[in-house]
Amino acid sequence: MPKRVIGIHEKLPLLASLPLSIQHLTAMFGATILVPILLHVNPSIALFMNGIGTLIYAWVTKGGIPAYLGSSFAFIAPSLLIISSYGDFAYAQPGFIFFGLFFILISFVVSRWGTSWIDVIMPPAVMGAVVAIIGLELAPVAAKQAGLVHALGSAQDVTDKTVMVISMFTLVVGIVGSVMFRGFFQVIPVLSAVVAGYLLALFLGAVDTAAIQSAAWFSLPAFQVPKFDANAMLIIAPACIVVLAEHISHLIVTGKITGADLMRDPGLHRSLLGDGISNILSGCSGSPPNTTYGENIGVMAITRVYSVWVIRGAAILAILFSCIGKVSAAISTIPVAVLGGVTLLLYGVIAVQGFRMFVEQNVDFSRNRNMVLGALTFVAGISGAGITIGSVELKGMALAAVVGAVISLVFWIFDRLGLMNEEAV
Repeated sequence: MPKRVIGIHEKLPLLASLPLSIQHLTAMFGATILVPILLHVNPSIALFMNGIGTLIYAWVTKGGIPAYLGSSFAFIAPSLLIISSYGDFAYAQPGFIFFGLFFILISFVVSRWGTSWIDVIMPPAVMGAVVAIIGLELAPVAAKQAGLVHALGSAQDVTDKTVMVISMFTLVVGIVGSVMFRGFFQVIPVLSAVVAGYLLALFLGAVDTAAIQSAAWFSLPAFQVPKFDANAMLIIAPACIVVLAEHISHLIVTGKITGADLMRDPGLHRSLLGDGISNILSGCSGSPPNTTYGENIGVMAITRVYSVWVIRGAAILAILFSCIGKVSAAISTIPVAVLGGVTLLLYGVIAVQGFRMFVEQNVDFSRNRNMVLGALTFVAGISGAGITIGSVELKGMALAAVVGAVISLVFWIFDRLGLMNEEAV
């Protein structure tokens, strides 16, 4: 019996929506709080503003795009440089505001001139490779969290064995849940895996509950006003290009998963506008900037639950949990091994969506141009190569997107000049 698909606009009863929303929250939680931790910012403000940003995004996109906005990793390096130079995270915040304004500007460009230029700089041969790389470059992170990388390189100690047991148990529950669960549990395999992994970790003594006991029941996030400096804003600026490529890639793969042309309706311009407004508010409040999250895309691909109402529920829960100290602390105690086990599956699913694009877009790799585009995009993304522009390093998916776009544009020019040995199709 085929799994039921929950459509983008479908609204489920509260009791059915709640665990689905919690599933999305647990999928993004580890990554979204890691960013503020690395930037020495209280994670509660990031969780609060991610929830607010996701609700704004859903409103601007008319409830037509099921996307969760979580903390962006692209701004970690430039933000740390600003913090080390100026001694205050507040100096990085104007850069986040600039990022939001940049997205709003691009949204107006797309609204005025459309998205046909995207087909020129990112044809399916490039876009499919970039989407696959999103999952492939995240896979080593999941493997490290799951204890697999260390296990391959050296002898395991007791702690490593515990990590492996927890992560592999979590992964197995996620796999079994995806292919064998029926009824309601069929749509919450990720949440089931996280809960099962957490319970096992508790049994094995791998969960530190001290943070829960010491946390206050009610605690508002700590807001912080930005401090403006032109040089600090310039340090942040190059990362905007990276996140733009990521945003477009995520929107396309979400459209492929849901079966809707989200680039057209509600449109890339609305998606960029919603993300841009969200990041302006983040910059003004003291939160790291937001971006659409691959983890939540992976959840939708596995569960086939695309409801924006479920995403909105996750956003509301994030806001509530950011103000309830004990609940936020409890979620933060989810062991890295549990997150590693479940993200091994989620990131793999994202990579497969890229290859799925090749098939659905009928990319003909017997054509030299497609072969070259796909090959060089993959090599740029997974070779470990990097190019530094100012304080920002283009690497992985970001470098792949830039390389693929540049070569695609060059091929387009050659084609207009009649220099290609194959006709464009």
